[in-house]
Amino acid sequence: MGTMAVEQNGINAVPEGERRGRPRDLFWPWAGSNLSLFGVAFGVYIVGLQLGVVPAIVTGAIGYALSFLLVGLVAIGGARSGVPTMTLGRAPFGYHGNKLPTLFSYISNVGWEIVLVTLAAQSGAEILRRLAPGIPATTTTAVCFAVAALVVIAVGVYGHAMIMVVQRYLTYVFVVLTVVYMALMAPRLGGSLETTAGPGGWVGGVIFAMTLLGLGWVNCGADYSRYLPANSRPRSVALWTTLGGALPPMVLLVFGVLLAGGDPKLAEAAGANPVAALAEALPTWFLLPYLLTAIGGFLAGAIMDIYSSGLSMLALGVPVRRHYAVLIDGVLMVLGGYYLLFVSTSFLATFQAFLAIAGVVMAAWVAIFLVDMWRLRAGGASYDERLLRQGAPALNGAGLVSLVVASIVGLGLIVSADPYIARVVGFLMSEELKGGTFGSANIGVVIALVLAGLLYFAITAVGGRRREDAHA
Repeated sequence: MGTMAVEQNGINAVPEGERRGRPRDLFWPWAGSNLSLFGVAFGVYIVGLQLGVVPAIVTGAIGYALSFLLVGLVAIGGARSGVPTMTLGRAPFGYHGNKLPTLFSYISNVGWEIVLVTLAAQSGAEILRRLAPGIPATTTTAVCFAVAALVVIAVGVYGHAMIMVVQRYLTYVFVVLTVVYMALMAPRLGGSLETTAGPGGWVGGVIFAMTLLGLGWVNCGADYSRYLPANSRPRSVALWTTLGGALPPMVLLVFGVLLAGGDPKLAEAAGANPVAALAEALPTWFLLPYLLTAIGGFLAGAIMDIYSSGLSMLALGVPVRRHYAVLIDGVLMVLGGYYLLFVSTSFLATFQAFLAIAGVVMAAWVAIFLVDMWRLRAGGASYDERLLRQGAPALNGAGLVSLVVASIVGLGLIVSADPYIARVVGFLMSEELKGGTFGSANIGVVIALVLAGLLYFAITAVGGRRREDAHA
Protein backbone atom coordinates (compact mmCIF):
# COMPACT_ATOMS: atom_id res chain seq x y z
CA MET A 1 0.00 0.00 0.00
CA GLY A 2 1.64 3.28 -1.14
CA THR A 3 1.71 6.43 0.95
CA MET A 4 -0.36 8.41 -1.58
CA ALA A 5 -2.95 5.66 -2.12
CA VAL A 6 -6.15 5.66 -0.10
CA GLU A 7 -6.09 2.69 2.27
CA GLN A 8 -8.55 0.01 1.19
CA ASN A 9 -8.44 -2.18 4.29
CA GLY A 10 -11.22 -1.62 6.76
CA ILE A 11 -11.77 -3.83 9.80
CA ASN A 12 -10.71 -6.99 7.97
CA ALA A 13 -7.50 -8.77 8.88
CA VAL A 14 -4.64 -7.15 6.95
CA PRO A 15 -3.41 -9.66 4.32
CA GLU A 16 -0.02 -11.16 5.15
CA GLY A 17 1.47 -9.72 1.97
CA GLU A 18 0.73 -6.17 3.14
CA ARG A 19 2.18 -6.61 6.61
CA ARG A 20 5.66 -5.17 7.03
CA GLY A 21 7.80 -2.97 9.25
CA ARG A 22 9.35 -3.35 12.71
CA PRO A 23 7.96 -2.76 16.20
CA ARG A 24 10.22 0.28 16.61
CA ASP A 25 8.21 1.99 13.84
CA LEU A 26 5.39 2.29 16.38
CA PHE A 27 7.39 4.88 18.30
CA TRP A 28 6.71 7.60 15.72
CA PRO A 29 2.91 7.72 15.48
CA TRP A 30 2.55 7.61 19.26
CA ALA A 31 5.29 10.17 19.88
CA GLY A 32 3.90 12.56 17.29
CA SER A 33 0.36 12.30 18.61
CA ASN A 34 1.44 13.10 22.19
CA LEU A 35 4.19 15.66 21.61
CA SER A 36 1.93 18.71 21.60
CA LEU A 37 2.46 21.72 23.82
CA PHE A 38 -0.81 20.83 25.48
CA GLY A 39 1.39 18.39 27.41
CA VAL A 40 2.82 21.43 29.19
CA ALA A 41 -0.71 22.39 30.24
CA PHE A 42 -1.21 18.85 31.55
CA GLY A 43 1.57 19.53 34.05
CA VAL A 44 -0.23 22.71 35.09
CA TYR A 45 -3.49 20.79 35.53
CA ILE A 46 -1.86 18.18 37.79
CA VAL A 47 -0.34 20.95 39.92
CA GLY A 48 -3.90 22.25 40.26
CA LEU A 49 -4.63 19.20 42.45
CA GLN A 50 -2.62 21.03 45.15
CA LEU A 51 0.51 18.97 44.51
CA GLY A 52 3.99 20.43 44.75
CA VAL A 53 6.75 20.02 42.15
CA VAL A 54 8.06 16.58 43.10
CA PRO A 55 4.65 14.99 43.82
CA ALA A 56 3.19 16.37 40.60
CA ILE A 57 6.08 15.04 38.52
CA VAL A 58 6.13 11.64 40.25
CA THR A 59 2.38 11.06 40.09
CA GLY A 60 2.18 12.32 36.52
CA ALA A 61 5.03 10.10 35.34
CA ILE A 62 3.54 7.03 37.04
CA GLY A 63 0.13 7.71 35.52
CA TYR A 64 1.60 8.21 32.05
CA ALA A 65 3.70 5.03 32.19
CA LEU A 66 0.94 2.82 33.59
CA SER A 67 -1.72 4.04 31.22
CA PHE A 68 0.39 3.76 28.07
CA LEU A 69 1.61 0.33 29.09
CA LEU A 70 -2.03 -0.70 28.72
CA VAL A 71 -1.98 0.71 25.17
CA GLY A 72 1.20 -1.26 24.47
CA LEU A 73 -0.39 -4.48 25.67
CA VAL A 74 -3.44 -3.89 23.47
CA ALA A 75 -1.10 -3.31 20.51
CA ILE A 76 0.12 -6.89 20.85
CA GLY A 77 -3.33 -8.07 19.79
CA GLY A 78 -3.10 -6.04 16.59
CA ALA A 79 0.23 -7.54 15.58
CA ARG A 80 -0.99 -11.06 16.33
CA SER A 81 -4.24 -10.77 14.39
CA GLY A 82 -3.88 -7.99 11.81
CA VAL A 83 -7.26 -6.66 13.01
CA PRO A 84 -8.18 -3.25 14.50
CA THR A 85 -8.74 -2.83 18.22
CA MET A 86 -12.51 -2.62 18.47
CA THR A 87 -13.00 -5.51 16.05
CA LEU A 88 -10.87 -7.65 18.36
CA GLY A 89 -13.36 -6.74 21.09
CA ARG A 90 -15.83 -9.14 19.49
CA ALA A 91 -13.92 -11.98 21.14
CA PRO A 92 -14.66 -10.99 24.78
CA PHE A 93 -18.03 -9.31 24.11
CA GLY A 94 -19.60 -11.18 21.18
CA TYR A 95 -20.32 -9.91 17.67
CA HIS A 96 -23.29 -7.76 18.66
CA GLY A 97 -22.37 -7.34 22.33
CA ASN A 98 -19.18 -5.62 21.20
CA LYS A 99 -21.26 -2.74 19.84
CA LEU A 100 -21.78 -1.38 23.36
CA PRO A 101 -18.08 -0.75 24.18
CA THR A 102 -17.44 0.18 20.55
CA LEU A 103 -20.03 2.95 20.82
CA PHE A 104 -18.17 4.36 23.85
CA SER A 105 -14.91 4.00 21.96
CA TYR A 106 -16.37 5.89 19.05
CA ILE A 107 -17.63 8.68 21.30
CA SER A 108 -14.23 8.87 23.02
CA ASN A 109 -12.36 9.14 19.71
CA VAL A 110 -14.70 11.74 18.27
CA GLY A 111 -14.57 13.65 21.56
CA TRP A 112 -10.79 13.80 21.43
CA GLU A 113 -10.93 14.90 17.78
CA ILE A 114 -13.22 17.75 18.77
CA VAL A 115 -11.05 18.80 21.71
CA LEU A 116 -7.80 18.73 19.73
CA VAL A 117 -9.07 20.55 16.66
CA THR A 118 -10.74 23.13 18.91
CA LEU A 119 -7.44 23.71 20.72
CA ALA A 120 -5.69 24.08 17.38
CA ALA A 121 -8.20 26.75 16.35
CA GLN A 122 -8.00 28.57 19.69
CA SER A 123 -4.23 28.66 19.75
CA GLY A 124 -3.93 29.67 16.12
CA ALA A 125 -6.43 32.49 16.54
CA GLU A 126 -4.74 33.87 19.64
CA ILE A 127 -1.32 33.92 18.05
CA LEU A 128 -2.56 35.37 14.75
CA ARG A 129 -4.20 38.19 16.68
CA ARG A 130 -0.83 39.09 18.13
CA LEU A 131 0.79 38.97 14.70
CA ALA A 132 -2.06 40.86 12.97
CA PRO A 133 -4.14 42.72 15.60
CA GLY A 134 -6.51 44.22 13.04
CA ILE A 135 -8.09 40.92 12.01
CA PRO A 136 -11.42 40.19 13.78
CA ALA A 137 -11.23 37.41 16.37
CA THR A 138 -14.10 35.47 14.81
CA THR A 139 -12.34 35.46 11.44
CA THR A 140 -9.04 34.15 12.77
CA THR A 141 -10.79 31.45 14.79
CA ALA A 142 -12.91 30.33 11.84
CA VAL A 143 -9.94 30.22 9.45
CA CYS A 144 -7.75 28.25 11.84
CA PHE A 145 -10.58 25.85 12.62
CA ALA A 146 -11.30 25.24 8.92
CA VAL A 147 -7.64 24.59 8.08
CA ALA A 148 -7.18 22.27 11.06
CA ALA A 149 -10.30 20.26 10.25
CA LEU A 150 -9.39 19.89 6.57
CA VAL A 151 -5.87 18.64 7.35
CA VAL A 152 -7.11 16.08 9.86
CA ILE A 153 -9.82 14.77 7.55
CA ALA A 154 -7.52 14.58 4.52
CA VAL A 155 -4.79 12.57 6.26
CA GLY A 156 -7.40 10.35 7.91
CA VAL A 157 -8.94 9.55 4.53
CA TYR A 158 -5.57 8.42 3.09
CA GLY A 159 -5.11 6.12 6.06
CA HIS A 160 -2.41 4.07 7.73
CA ALA A 161 0.56 4.49 5.39
CA MET A 162 0.12 8.27 5.16
CA ILE A 163 -0.30 8.56 8.94
CA MET A 164 2.92 6.65 9.66
CA VAL A 165 4.93 8.95 7.37
CA VAL A 166 3.28 12.20 8.49
CA GLN A 167 3.69 11.38 12.18
CA ARG A 168 7.39 10.56 11.80
CA TYR A 169 8.25 13.91 10.20
CA LEU A 170 5.97 15.85 12.50
CA THR A 171 7.84 14.34 15.43
CA TYR A 172 11.18 15.54 14.03
CA VAL A 173 9.85 19.08 13.67
CA PHE A 174 8.13 19.12 17.06
CA VAL A 175 11.29 18.03 18.88
CA VAL A 176 13.35 20.87 17.43
CA LEU A 177 10.73 23.59 17.95
CA THR A 178 9.83 22.35 21.43
CA VAL A 179 13.46 22.50 22.54
CA VAL A 180 13.65 26.10 21.33
CA TYR A 181 10.41 26.92 23.15
CA MET A 182 11.72 25.42 26.39
CA ALA A 183 14.97 27.38 26.11
CA LEU A 184 13.05 30.65 25.69
CA MET A 185 10.78 29.91 28.64
CA ALA A 186 13.50 28.54 30.95
CA PRO A 187 13.89 31.81 32.94
CA ARG A 188 10.27 31.49 34.05
CA LEU A 189 10.73 28.07 35.65
CA GLY A 190 10.55 27.63 39.42
CA GLY A 191 10.05 25.08 42.16
CA SER A 192 8.26 27.05 44.85
CA LEU A 193 5.04 25.05 44.86
CA GLU A 194 3.89 23.51 48.14
CA THR A 195 1.94 20.29 48.56
CA THR A 196 -1.28 20.85 50.47
CA ALA A 197 -3.11 17.73 49.26
CA GLY A 198 -3.17 14.55 51.32
CA PRO A 199 -2.74 10.97 50.09
CA GLY A 200 -5.94 11.36 48.07
CA GLY A 201 -4.27 14.11 46.08
CA TRP A 202 -1.36 11.81 45.20
CA VAL A 203 -3.76 9.08 44.09
CA GLY A 204 -5.74 11.70 42.20
CA GLY A 205 -2.59 12.85 40.40
CA VAL A 206 -1.86 9.33 39.15
CA ILE A 207 -5.44 8.72 38.05
CA PHE A 208 -5.81 12.14 36.42
CA ALA A 209 -2.56 11.55 34.51
CA MET A 210 -3.86 8.17 33.36
CA THR A 211 -7.06 9.76 32.02
CA LEU A 212 -5.10 12.60 30.42
CA LEU A 213 -2.95 10.22 28.41
CA GLY A 214 -3.09 6.46 27.97
CA LEU A 215 -6.69 5.72 28.90
CA GLY A 216 -7.71 7.95 26.02
CA TRP A 217 -5.76 5.71 23.62
CA VAL A 218 -6.38 2.12 24.84
CA ASN A 219 -9.15 1.65 22.28
CA CYS A 220 -6.70 2.47 19.47
CA GLY A 221 -3.66 0.39 20.44
CA ALA A 222 -4.05 -2.35 17.81
CA ASP A 223 -5.02 0.00 14.97
CA TYR A 224 -1.40 0.88 14.17
CA SER A 225 0.33 -2.41 15.06
CA ARG A 226 -1.92 -4.53 12.82
CA TYR A 227 0.28 -3.87 9.77
CA LEU A 228 3.32 -5.44 11.48
CA PRO A 229 4.26 -9.04 10.58
CA ALA A 230 2.46 -11.61 12.72
CA ASN A 231 5.78 -12.90 14.10
CA SER A 232 6.74 -9.53 15.60
CA ARG A 233 7.98 -9.91 19.18
CA PRO A 234 5.13 -9.04 21.57
CA ARG A 235 7.50 -7.43 24.09
CA SER A 236 8.91 -5.15 21.41
CA VAL A 237 5.44 -4.15 20.22
CA ALA A 238 4.41 -3.23 23.76
CA LEU A 239 7.73 -1.51 24.57
CA TRP A 240 7.91 0.77 21.54
CA THR A 241 4.24 1.72 21.83
CA THR A 242 4.72 2.60 25.51
CA LEU A 243 7.94 4.54 24.95
CA GLY A 244 6.50 6.52 22.05
CA GLY A 245 3.34 7.43 23.92
CA ALA A 246 4.74 8.12 27.39
CA LEU A 247 8.27 9.55 27.11
CA PRO A 248 7.67 12.75 25.09
CA PRO A 249 4.73 13.90 27.24
CA MET A 250 6.75 13.15 30.40
CA VAL A 251 9.30 15.76 29.33
CA LEU A 252 6.52 18.26 28.68
CA LEU A 253 4.90 17.35 32.01
CA VAL A 254 8.07 18.20 33.96
CA PHE A 255 8.38 21.48 32.10
CA GLY A 256 4.74 22.37 32.78
CA VAL A 257 5.07 21.66 36.50
CA LEU A 258 8.19 23.82 36.78
CA LEU A 259 6.58 26.56 34.74
CA ALA A 260 3.59 26.62 37.10
CA GLY A 261 6.03 26.77 40.00
CA GLY A 262 7.74 29.81 38.51
CA ASP A 263 4.53 31.64 37.56
CA PRO A 264 1.49 30.52 39.62
CA LYS A 265 -0.83 32.83 37.66
CA LEU A 266 -0.13 30.78 34.58
CA ALA A 267 -2.12 27.84 35.93
CA GLU A 268 -5.35 29.83 36.06
CA ALA A 269 -4.82 31.28 32.59
CA ALA A 270 -3.99 27.85 31.13
CA GLY A 271 -7.28 26.47 32.42
CA ALA A 272 -9.23 28.72 30.05
CA ASN A 273 -6.97 28.64 26.98
CA PRO A 274 -3.83 26.55 27.48
CA VAL A 275 -1.79 27.37 24.41
CA ALA A 276 -2.55 31.10 24.36
CA ALA A 277 -1.49 31.38 28.01
CA LEU A 278 1.75 29.52 27.35
CA ALA A 279 2.54 31.83 24.44
CA GLU A 280 2.07 35.04 26.43
CA ALA A 281 5.74 35.50 27.34
CA LEU A 282 7.20 34.51 23.96
CA PRO A 283 9.05 37.02 21.77
CA THR A 284 7.27 38.01 18.58
CA TRP A 285 9.85 36.38 16.31
CA PHE A 286 9.04 32.93 17.71
CA LEU A 287 5.27 33.24 17.53
CA LEU A 288 4.98 31.75 14.03
CA PRO A 289 7.16 28.69 14.84
CA TYR A 290 5.22 28.34 18.09
CA LEU A 291 1.96 28.49 16.13
CA LEU A 292 3.14 25.66 13.88
CA THR A 293 4.29 23.62 16.88
CA ALA A 294 1.08 24.08 18.82
CA ILE A 295 -1.31 23.46 15.94
CA GLY A 296 0.77 20.61 14.52
CA GLY A 297 0.84 18.80 17.85
CA PHE A 298 -2.92 18.95 18.21
CA LEU A 299 -3.47 17.85 14.63
CA ALA A 300 -1.13 14.86 15.03
CA GLY A 301 -3.34 13.56 17.84
CA ALA A 302 -6.57 14.35 16.01
CA ILE A 303 -5.35 12.45 12.92
CA MET A 304 -4.85 9.31 14.99
CA ASP A 305 -8.29 9.73 16.55
CA ILE A 306 -10.19 10.26 13.31
CA TYR A 307 -8.57 7.19 11.77
CA SER A 308 -9.49 5.04 14.77
CA SER A 309 -12.98 6.48 15.06
CA GLY A 310 -13.59 5.49 11.43
CA LEU A 311 -12.60 1.91 12.28
CA SER A 312 -14.88 1.98 15.33
CA MET A 313 -17.77 3.10 13.12
CA LEU A 314 -17.19 0.08 10.88
CA ALA A 315 -17.03 -2.21 13.92
CA LEU A 316 -20.45 -0.87 14.91
CA GLY A 317 -21.76 -2.34 11.66
CA VAL A 318 -22.27 0.87 9.69
CA PRO A 319 -22.12 -0.26 6.03
CA VAL A 320 -19.69 2.29 4.57
CA ARG A 321 -16.11 2.19 3.33
CA ARG A 322 -13.40 3.26 5.77
CA HIS A 323 -12.66 6.60 4.07
CA TYR A 324 -16.35 7.51 4.02
CA ALA A 325 -16.51 6.78 7.74
CA VAL A 326 -13.69 9.29 8.22
CA LEU A 327 -15.68 11.92 6.32
CA ILE A 328 -18.73 11.34 8.54
CA ASP A 329 -16.55 11.67 11.63
CA GLY A 330 -15.17 14.89 10.21
CA VAL A 331 -18.65 16.39 10.09
CA LEU A 332 -19.23 15.46 13.75
CA MET A 333 -15.84 16.92 14.63
CA VAL A 334 -16.76 20.24 13.05
CA LEU A 335 -20.11 20.39 14.85
CA GLY A 336 -18.54 19.56 18.20
CA GLY A 337 -15.76 22.06 17.66
CA TYR A 338 -18.32 24.78 17.07
CA TYR A 339 -19.88 23.99 20.46
CA LEU A 340 -16.58 24.18 22.33
CA LEU A 341 -15.46 27.34 20.53
CA PHE A 342 -18.66 29.38 20.63
CA VAL A 343 -21.03 27.85 23.23
CA SER A 344 -19.14 26.28 26.14
CA THR A 345 -17.95 28.77 28.78
CA SER A 346 -15.59 26.49 30.70
CA PHE A 347 -13.16 24.45 28.63
CA LEU A 348 -11.41 22.79 31.57
CA ALA A 349 -14.61 21.70 33.34
CA THR A 350 -16.03 20.22 30.13
CA PHE A 351 -12.71 18.58 29.29
CA GLN A 352 -12.25 17.01 32.73
CA ALA A 353 -15.83 15.71 32.74
CA PHE A 354 -15.34 14.11 29.33
CA LEU A 355 -12.04 12.54 30.41
CA ALA A 356 -13.44 11.10 33.61
CA ILE A 357 -16.49 9.41 32.06
CA ALA A 358 -14.62 8.08 29.03
CA GLY A 359 -11.80 7.02 31.36
CA VAL A 360 -14.11 4.88 33.49
CA VAL A 361 -15.66 2.97 30.59
CA MET A 362 -12.39 2.55 28.69
CA ALA A 363 -10.61 1.39 31.86
CA ALA A 364 -13.24 -1.32 32.34
CA TRP A 365 -13.05 -2.25 28.65
CA VAL A 366 -9.26 -2.57 28.52
CA ALA A 367 -9.17 -4.76 31.63
CA ILE A 368 -11.64 -7.20 30.06
CA PHE A 369 -9.83 -7.09 26.72
CA LEU A 370 -6.43 -7.80 28.28
CA VAL A 371 -7.69 -10.60 30.52
CA ASP A 372 -9.29 -12.21 27.46
CA MET A 373 -6.11 -11.78 25.39
CA TRP A 374 -3.94 -13.14 28.20
CA ARG A 375 -6.14 -16.21 28.53
CA LEU A 376 -5.99 -16.83 24.76
CA ARG A 377 -2.23 -16.29 24.75
CA ALA A 378 -1.72 -18.52 27.78
CA GLY A 379 -3.54 -21.30 25.97
CA GLY A 380 -1.33 -20.94 22.91
CA ALA A 381 -4.25 -19.91 20.73
CA SER A 382 -4.79 -16.83 18.64
CA TYR A 383 -7.80 -14.78 17.58
CA ASP A 384 -9.95 -17.20 15.61
CA GLU A 385 -11.43 -15.39 12.62
CA ARG A 386 -14.74 -17.06 13.44
CA LEU A 387 -14.91 -14.98 16.63
CA LEU A 388 -14.56 -11.74 14.70
CA ARG A 389 -16.81 -12.01 11.65
CA GLN A 390 -20.57 -11.92 11.19
CA GLY A 391 -22.11 -15.19 12.26
CA ALA A 392 -19.93 -15.44 15.37
CA PRO A 393 -21.61 -15.73 18.81
CA ALA A 394 -23.81 -12.67 19.18
CA LEU A 395 -23.26 -12.04 22.87
CA ASN A 396 -20.64 -12.92 25.45
CA GLY A 397 -22.45 -12.44 28.74
CA ALA A 398 -19.27 -12.55 30.81
CA GLY A 399 -17.76 -9.57 29.04
CA LEU A 400 -20.94 -7.51 28.94
CA VAL A 401 -21.86 -8.09 32.59
CA SER A 402 -18.33 -7.25 33.69
CA LEU A 403 -18.28 -4.06 31.61
CA VAL A 404 -21.68 -2.79 32.75
CA VAL A 405 -21.18 -3.55 36.44
CA ALA A 406 -17.66 -2.10 36.58
CA SER A 407 -18.66 1.02 34.63
CA ILE A 408 -21.66 1.73 36.87
CA VAL A 409 -19.54 1.35 40.01
CA GLY A 410 -16.78 3.49 38.50
CA LEU A 411 -19.15 6.28 37.46
CA GLY A 412 -20.58 6.27 40.96
CA LEU A 413 -17.12 7.01 42.37
CA ILE A 414 -16.09 10.02 40.28
CA VAL A 415 -17.03 13.69 40.47
CA SER A 416 -17.32 16.40 37.84
CA ALA A 417 -16.98 20.18 37.85
CA ASP A 418 -19.46 20.32 34.99
CA PRO A 419 -22.86 21.00 36.67
CA TYR A 420 -24.82 18.89 34.19
CA ILE A 421 -22.56 15.84 34.28
CA ALA A 422 -22.23 16.11 38.07
CA ARG A 423 -25.88 15.06 38.33
CA VAL A 424 -25.27 11.63 36.81
CA VAL A 425 -21.95 10.66 38.46
CA GLY A 426 -20.81 10.29 42.05
CA PHE A 427 -24.01 8.58 43.15
CA LEU A 428 -22.09 6.10 45.36
CA MET A 429 -20.44 8.86 47.39
CA SER A 430 -21.75 11.08 50.16
CA GLU A 431 -21.51 14.86 49.84
CA GLU A 432 -18.65 14.84 52.34
CA LEU A 433 -16.66 12.39 50.23
CA LYS A 434 -17.36 14.33 47.04
CA GLY A 435 -15.91 17.50 48.54
CA GLY A 436 -12.79 15.83 49.98
CA THR A 437 -9.59 14.45 48.52
CA PHE A 438 -11.27 11.08 47.90
CA GLY A 439 -13.73 12.72 45.56
CA SER A 440 -11.13 14.74 43.67
CA ALA A 441 -9.06 11.58 43.11
CA ASN A 442 -11.74 10.12 40.78
CA ILE A 443 -10.85 6.72 42.20
CA GLY A 444 -13.70 5.25 40.17
CA VAL A 445 -11.42 4.97 37.13
CA VAL A 446 -9.06 2.56 38.87
CA ILE A 447 -11.92 0.75 40.62
CA ALA A 448 -13.54 0.14 37.21
CA LEU A 449 -10.24 -1.17 35.80
CA VAL A 450 -9.62 -3.64 38.62
CA LEU A 451 -13.24 -4.70 39.11
CA ALA A 452 -13.85 -5.39 35.41
CA GLY A 453 -10.75 -7.54 35.09
CA LEU A 454 -11.53 -9.55 38.23
CA LEU A 455 -15.18 -10.03 37.28
CA TYR A 456 -14.38 -11.21 33.77
CA PHE A 457 -11.68 -13.58 34.99
CA ALA A 458 -13.97 -15.03 37.67
CA ILE A 459 -17.01 -15.45 35.41
CA THR A 460 -15.07 -17.05 32.57
CA ALA A 461 -13.19 -19.32 34.98
CA VAL A 462 -16.47 -20.58 36.46
CA GLY A 463 -17.97 -21.02 32.99
CA GLY A 464 -14.91 -22.95 31.85
CA ARG A 465 -15.10 -25.35 34.80
CA ARG A 466 -18.81 -25.95 34.13
CA ARG A 467 -18.09 -26.84 30.51
CA GLU A 468 -15.34 -29.22 31.61
CA ASP A 469 -17.69 -30.87 34.11
CA ALA A 470 -20.40 -31.22 31.44
CA HIS A 471 -18.00 -33.05 29.10
CA ALA A 472 -16.53 -35.22 31.84
